[in-house]
Amino acid sequence: MHEFHNDDVVLDIKDRPSVGHWVGLSIQHLFTMFGATVLVPIMVGINPSIALVSSGLGTLVYLTVTKGKIPAYLGSSFAFIAAMQLLMKSDGYPAVAQGAMTCGLVYLIVSFLIRKIGSAWLDKILPPIVVGPVVMVIGLGLAGNAATNAMYNNDVYDFKYVLVALITLGLTIFFNMFLSGFLGLLPILLGIVCGYITAMLFGIIDYQPIIDAQWFALPAFDVPFATYQPKLYLNAITTMAPIAFVTMTEHIGHLMVLNKLTKRNFFEDPGLDRTLMGDGFAQIVAGLVGGPPVTSYGENIGVLAITRVHSVFVIGGAAFFAIALGFVGKLSALILSIPGPVISGISFVLFGVIAASGLKILIENQINFDRKKNLLIASTILVIGIGGLVFQAGTFTLSSMALATVLGIILNLILPEKARSEK
Repeated sequence: MHEFHNDDVVLDIKDRPSVGHWVGLSIQHLFTMFGATVLVPIMVGINPSIALVSSGLGTLVYLTVTKGKIPAYLGSSFAFIAAMQLLMKSDGYPAVAQGAMTCGLVYLIVSFLIRKIGSAWLDKILPPIVVGPVVMVIGLGLAGNAATNAMYNNDVYDFKYVLVALITLGLTIFFNMFLSGFLGLLPILLGIVCGYITAMLFGIIDYQPIIDAQWFALPAFDVPFATYQPKLYLNAITTMAPIAFVTMTEHIGHLMVLNKLTKRNFFEDPGLDRTLMGDGFAQIVAGLVGGPPVTSYGENIGVLAITRVHSVFVIGGAAFFAIALGFVGKLSALILSIPGPVISGISFVLFGVIAASGLKILIENQINFDRKKNLLIASTILVIGIGGLVFQAGTFTLSSMALATVLGIILNLILPEKARSEK
């Protein structure tokens, strides 16, 4: 049977570019994912060079499992930031790694179930009325941290910090609104660069670690049994595993966009079970080397749409460059020197965009908030998730994010469609 080829694009999925074009196109994808991929580990306290390596490895694993049929890049996931920050404070990276690998395992289990019984059950436990508010919680739950980091220098209110954060925010908004073409794909990266220059002018950057860093440096890998002895972290499992169901909906949404873009049906070939399996294995690999959990990136899908270059060879090239960059010690030190107010200025936009995308899910699915069931589910998820309610019973802990997700799922399953007072 003749394999479909999309002649309306510059390069289709299996087309290989010339070497010169290959390098340029791959570096473009690298720049596009770079800002967000290194921002997550900076906010959590993980070495950004490891995140670059784990995103590259995760992407190569995903491309392999999906038989090179889906042009998707996997970078650090924002959905897990609050959970990772909590775990880093309590138990350190080994707990984060266990949470990441547990999420990967959840993906593999769901992949197996979909292969056996289909995916209708997934839609039942994760309808838009649950997913929308949970995504809003992922963004808004981090708002307090962003504001604190923008105001305080060693617990003392610092007007310079606030100015740097607001200037970074303003520039990032400007770049989003008024740049087009290739630069229009890099508003976050440009916002960080210009925010960094602003911080330099305000004199709040420590250059010594950059000067001391080696050009070539082995990333600080965190590998179980090699750099630490793993043990069971129940709070890591209960905190991060429920978030896997949220990132799955993001995964499915990205596939829908890619289907339209590439004129294919990836739910059928290679199949949703295989795409989830690829994502699951990528998360496990990230946890094994010391990185944050990874997920498919909408930013890179935007690059595919604008350039009309859908080649998996270009995506694979970006993954290779990401791994290589992880071994440049000076780069890692430079990234780590980005001050808190700059990260906060970027975060005001990014966290808000995450929250707004949850709102978009509710609007696109025309959720009726005159229905008490919908109103009660959304209200419970939002207040518990943003308010920070934590459920603890002995060593068992559910973070506010996980608790909000679980309660949302339960309420959706047990509440009748209409209250008795409704017609």
